[in-house]
Amino acid sequence: MEVWPGDAYPLGATFNGAGTNFALFSELAHRVELCLFDDEDVEQRVDLTEVDGSIWHCYLPGAGSGQRYGFRVHGPHDPAAGLRCNPAKLLLDPYGKAFDGPVDWDESLFDYRWAEPWHRNDDDSAPHQTRAVVISPFFDWGNDRPPRTRYSESVIYEAHVRGLTVLHPEVPPALRGTYAGLAHPAVVEHLQRLGVTAVELMPVHQFFDDHHLVQAGRANYWGYNTVGYFAPHHRYAARGGRGNQVTEFKAMVRTLHEAGIEVILDVVYNHTAEGNHLGPTLAFRGIDNHSYYRLADDRRYYADYTGTGNTLNVRHPHTLQMIMDSLRYWVLDMHVDGFRFDLAAALAREFYEVDRLAAFFDLVQQDPVVSQVKLIAEPWDLGEGGYQVGNFPPLWTEWNGRYRDAVRDFWRGTPGTVGEFASRLTGSSDMYESSGRRPYASINFVTAHDGFTLHDLVSYNGKQNAANGEDNRDGTDDNRSWNCGAEGPTDDPAVQELRERQKRNLLTTLFLSQGVPMLLHGDELGRTQGGNNNAYCQDNGISWVDWKRAATFGSLTDFTARLVRLRREHPVFRRRRFFQGRPVRGTSLEDLAWLTPAGLPMNEGHWTNGGTHALAIFYNGDGIPEPDRHGRKLRDDSFLLLVNATSDVVAFTLPGPAYGAGWTSVLDTADPQRGTPGPVVPPAARARATLHVTAHSQQLLMRTA
Repeated sequence: MEVWPGDAYPLGATFNGAGTNFALFSELAHRVELCLFDDEDVEQRVDLTEVDGSIWHCYLPGAGSGQRYGFRVHGPHDPAAGLRCNPAKLLLDPYGKAFDGPVDWDESLFDYRWAEPWHRNDDDSAPHQTRAVVISPFFDWGNDRPPRTRYSESVIYEAHVRGLTVLHPEVPPALRGTYAGLAHPAVVEHLQRLGVTAVELMPVHQFFDDHHLVQAGRANYWGYNTVGYFAPHHRYAARGGRGNQVTEFKAMVRTLHEAGIEVILDVVYNHTAEGNHLGPTLAFRGIDNHSYYRLADDRRYYADYTGTGNTLNVRHPHTLQMIMDSLRYWVLDMHVDGFRFDLAAALAREFYEVDRLAAFFDLVQQDPVVSQVKLIAEPWDLGEGGYQVGNFPPLWTEWNGRYRDAVRDFWRGTPGTVGEFASRLTGSSDMYESSGRRPYASINFVTAHDGFTLHDLVSYNGKQNAANGEDNRDGTDDNRSWNCGAEGPTDDPAVQELRERQKRNLLTTLFLSQGVPMLLHGDELGRTQGGNNNAYCQDNGISWVDWKRAATFGSLTDFTARLVRLRREHPVFRRRRFFQGRPVRGTSLEDLAWLTPAGLPMNEGHWTNGGTHALAIFYNGDGIPEPDRHGRKLRDDSFLLLVNATSDVVAFTLPGPAYGAGWTSVLDTADPQRGTPGPVVPPAARARATLHVTAHSQQLLMRTA
């Protein structure tokens, strides 16, 4: 075999049409072998003799796309000192852009004997390890353009590639559960019908099922177990894993862009699939354990801020480089539109504390590519001081966990929550305004993959996680849910009706709140997990979207689409600047007013009264301070939202004519058909009229005069 010196950059395997350059970083190695595998899985080894700045590299003329490979790293092996090189272990390329084949969790994948953890294991892991694959970078993107939807106009749909599509009856069986299935017209049409502007895909970076889950007959369904930060997960590809998954992923992105839908990836740069000190040696650990991981004071162990056994060492320049190279690759080569960072606080730990000025944020801020896409933080990790909601830099938006908790608490009747509810409804200015951020810094959600679905949130007081095999100990007990009078499934029509009303209440609050709404896939279809609030290991009907429920919950789907359309058509519900709560110039009316059911301004006593669960909110359409895209004054209709989270019918007196002489009802969560197109004229009311609002419901009125 002809071997040329090649180049130290780019890292990974880079095919240029005539051959492939291979480059691997390792400061610890004193010898690195490139291992090539043919179609019969026969291994051929090539010594990488060129080393520049700890980058081992070569170029192989004639090596092309589809070539499977791995590395063997010779270097120090002293686990007590945190040194874990072992050439008996075939190692995956950290920059691998595709992977092929399963990992079977044979003992040879571990660098110690299971029965004797202090004894080194020199069995060859290659027969049991997956392989990296050289890919072709060439793809016809046509006229693909990123939608570049403004945050203030965005509606995010959190989805799982497999879970959303695997049971869809209109998707061909061979495409279900795949990137191609997500791009199928039936799925795209549903997304367009809802009006979502972006899908936020749960992890699609190459991941492995955890060893203990495989032993228990389960899987890592959610995918928060990354091993390849440049590779789309091969099991989500309809056409196999020899590089075709890259082409299929790109085709999915292109199709969604044609439909005006952005693609945001949920990414896991805080830990890897190698786990703790007893985990397998798959890649990073055997290449350069010191550089890739944060080690504890006792170097045989790992610092764990993630609850998974290890934490990536973002203080090391090559680890930071890998993360930034990965992000740029997914933007430039795969055309994605943004990222949601799992346990993002872990990326900000310079030493032990979470540091807002961490090197990672500095790199993102100045990067001409990454700084221009959507960056969403899950602003917490599991370490001390890791809850950092509201504390990320201005370029970032955040999953607002305080929003979720406040909205759930208010609608289940928790005393003393009206003030928190009001702050979250209006964009969480208390968390974001002082740092120069805008309402859209808050990614608002009531449900997400982690926790109850919307249907289960109104159907269960307690989690039902027995199927996870952990005696119902896993998953949070802080669900802030209300079963509406019966635990789980019920035939009681009164309970069923209340549950549907509560779903509409939660959705209405979500889409009429300032900030960016995020909807969990299937919530619009009544998806249930049977009360399981931690279905991370359930790759089955517990987690999958059951499209047969679409007929039963069709009215909920229609109601959700109406809310999204209402938000899209009325900028008063998606302002780019915070409310000021004071009169707008040229008028005596505030841009936002809080009123009692008697139609009078709320006072301090109403805010501090723990029993306040009924109020009216006036949205002034003439009080929007920001201009439209063409610099013109932005005006909208004015609205009055009547909110009744009590268990009684509440009589609301509409405010005086200064707020509006006439009103028409456009939405009622107790009557989901109100406001829909049809021959029936929506109910109208005059100033100071009395409207009776059903228990646990809300009405939205639009000013007509």
